[in-house]
Amino acid sequence: MTKLRKYFFTGIIVLLPLMITLYVLFFIFQLLDGLLSPFLESFLGFPIPGLGALLTIVFIILVGLVATNVLGRRFISLLDRLFIRIPMVKIIYGATKQIIDAFSAQPRDAWRRVALVEYPRRGLYAIGFVTGERVGEVQEKTAHQVFSVFIPTTPNPTSGVLLLVPREELTFLEMSVEDGLKLIISGGVVNPKNSGINNL
Repeated sequence: MTKLRKYFFTGIIVLLPLMITLYVLFFIFQLLDGLLSPFLESFLGFPIPGLGALLTIVFIILVGLVATNVLGRRFISLLDRLFIRIPMVKIIYGATKQIIDAFSAQPRDAWRRVALVEYPRRGLYAIGFVTGERVGEVQEKTAHQVFSVFIPTTPNPTSGVLLLVPREELTFLEMSVEDGLKLIISGGVVNPKNSGINNL
């Protein structure tokens, strides 16, 4: 039963972003295909195979275009604040957004390497992401080469603590940032080495 429970939760972690994406795409496809396809077909006088899929792609590109300008970002920020205030909706929306944000390009660009840090005390280790080296004034006032290391929380890696760690107290890992995120979000269930389950 313990292994089945691990498999079940790991399956949820792997499938959740994919299923949400597919559901959203299917919803958009049905909406646009039901509203616009009959109008365009009656206007043109003949059906167009794959018109719903084409409209969905165009719609997503337009949303991306709007989201990259100032007014679009403000509108999306307004929607974020609105959804976060709605009971029940904020739980699903917030969790989904955190998972998607965790795997977006921005953290991968900012987080350079995965490292082990003895935290919160000696003898205990935490997974951290190196975000910088020789940190300005901090480096000037310390005798060690200092790295800034972000220690994320589980299962929400968008929150955590920032540590300024001497180089000799860091153990760099070979795993990628993506694998480190999987390990943290899954609570240690997903094994980054083979994407399987950690056996005790």
